[in-house]
Amino acid sequence: MNESYNFDELIDRSNSDCVKLERMKELFGRDDLIPLWVADMDFRSPPAITRALQERVSHGIFGYTVPSEGYTRSIVNWLKRRHRWEVNPDHINFIPGVVKGIAFALDTFTKRGDRVIIQPPVYHPFRIVTQSMGREVVTNPLILKGGRYRMDLDGLREIVSNQRCQMLILCNPHNPGGRVWSPEELRELATICAENDILVVSDEIHGDMALPGHQHTPFATVSAEAEANSLTLMAPSKTFNIAGIVSSFAVIPGKEVRERFLAYLQPRELQQGTLFAYTATRAAYEECDDWLRQMLDYVQGNVRFVDGYLREHVPAIEAMIPEASFLVWLDCRRLGLSQPELVRFFVDKAGLALNDGAIFGKEGEGFMRLNVGTSRHVLEKALDQLRNALPALPVN
Repeated sequence: MNESYNFDELIDRSNSDCVKLERMKELFGRDDLIPLWVADMDFRSPPAITRALQERVSHGIFGYTVPSEGYTRSIVNWLKRRHRWEVNPDHINFIPGVVKGIAFALDTFTKRGDRVIIQPPVYHPFRIVTQSMGREVVTNPLILKGGRYRMDLDGLREIVSNQRCQMLILCNPHNPGGRVWSPEELRELATICAENDILVVSDEIHGDMALPGHQHTPFATVSAEAEANSLTLMAPSKTFNIAGIVSSFAVIPGKEVRERFLAYLQPRELQQGTLFAYTATRAAYEECDDWLRQMLDYVQGNVRFVDGYLREHVPAIEAMIPEASFLVWLDCRRLGLSQPELVRFFVDKAGLALNDGAIFGKEGEGFMRLNVGTSRHVLEKALDQLRNALPALPVN
């Protein structure tokens, strides 16, 4: 009999060093807000992961560790079972974080002054890391139509015909818009990049969280071009709420790309994981399918709840329905506020800490990102506060 998990449970995360609470006052100026910003969940991680970690801790010796054959096999089997992606175990390497993996790829495949393409509005470290490393960011903005983003592939062709670019950082599925890119979109992107010698670094950390009715497609699976000309970054961290256990990995089928990346990682020992990362990853991928199914059902229920509540009580704010993950992109443009006014409205009037849409690029102005990976009770309270704050809006 399958275990039933309680995602309505209210768990006090204070005194646990969690970012969403510890950094709230620094970033929002207050510490009394409902925190719905950092992209982790308020759900207790799967019991199977906790048990595996406890069993390993009980051993009492935590010496130098190598990835076991079971660790690698768990990833191989997971990718085949969940994503229909057959991967050679030799093509998998631990990395200490997806954003760090992007930085390693920039170091390996580009040099200062090189141009790197991103598709805003998009996860802000793509821009921040690239610029901080002295590379030039080239934007290929997404097109928003009918409440759904699509890639501007004609615009991408124009970009690459006019300037030399070395890399494209892909967000697959998309954050913050929640799009699960179709195989056709990814295949066309792969062709454009391969023809122009542009390496695709695909951040697929949200790939395991395609919501019911949607199927994630790993970029490397869409064509031989994509397989040879890509570096895929994945992790169980978002999916199973274990971001504090650094557990990311890279999948690199292309021999030339893999050898160059490993030549960067290995002398620095960056491909050496931690004992608890190996333990948690294996437990997640071998024992937590049912937890994940129930969690995604609950998150989808939260998305529907937010959408229905806004339609009925706050129609000036529209929820973009995500196809993956627990992040909801809110279109607030009908409120008629500037971006600073919009942020202050959520903070000072509604008492909510959400992500400022502008951090994802200027294309995110007029938007806010809401994390619905929490109990329905918390969401209802947050939306009630938003509704009650509406009279404080200026009358146009």
